[in-house]
Amino acid sequence: MSPTFSGFPAKAECTSVPNIFFTQIMPEIEDMNELKTTLHIFRVIYLKRGYPRFATLNELLSDSTLMSGIKDKDKSPTQSLHHALNLAVQRGTILHLTLKKDNQSEEVYFLNTPADRKAMNQIREGKFPLEGLKVAKESTTAITQPPDIFTLYEQNIGMLTPMIADELREAEKLYPPEWIQDAFKEAVTLNKRNWKYIARILERWATEGKDDGKTRRYSEKATDPNKYIRGKYGHLVKR
Repeated sequence: MSPTFSGFPAKAECTSVPNIFFTQIMPEIEDMNELKTTLHIFRVIYLKRGYPRFATLNELLSDSTLMSGIKDKDKSPTQSLHHALNLAVQRGTILHLTLKKDNQSEEVYFLNTPADRKAMNQIREGKFPLEGLKVAKESTTAITQPPDIFTLYEQNIGMLTPMIADELREAEKLYPPEWIQDAFKEAVTLNKRNWKYIARILERWATEGKDDGKTRRYSEKATDPNKYIRGKYGHLVKR
């Protein structure tokens, strides 16, 4: 247990956070890493001068206080930070823009305010050049990395528990990523937002095959066709 906090000094520096954050946003945040990361972004931006003001991914990664404070037994600190940033962007608390610097990508994050939205549009349109930075061109051939099983669960079902996390790790070992993503989509479409239903979908596809040829070939190539039956969800399968 960490030592008891001795108290704030008489003239402590303060960071400005909009009141609406405490009344509308914070009550909805369930992920502690998202909360910590969002508050750190407020601090990084508040300490800056000039216009526009934003936080870069490299700044956040090099912030030892932030990186030591975000923890997840299933992810590294860097993965936890990326996950927290994705949650905050999806929530709309912060805005994300990819810039280029010396032919390297630079991820930057703005607060979702009218002034920052205007600044982002000006940067995209080339009306507000930033020294050493330019907007990265979106590649039409870029392949989007699908969300992992933990992100899919949090986005579509709710907060993870240690027991569910163990079952998700097991399922991630058994099934290809496209199966998992499709199973979540099917469950959401049918308004069956629970892991037990999704697990049954995956078990059915493993034993009966999936309708598209690509995933059916995956099951045919499995070295042990009975591995799904002996797995954690084997009790759900009926031959």
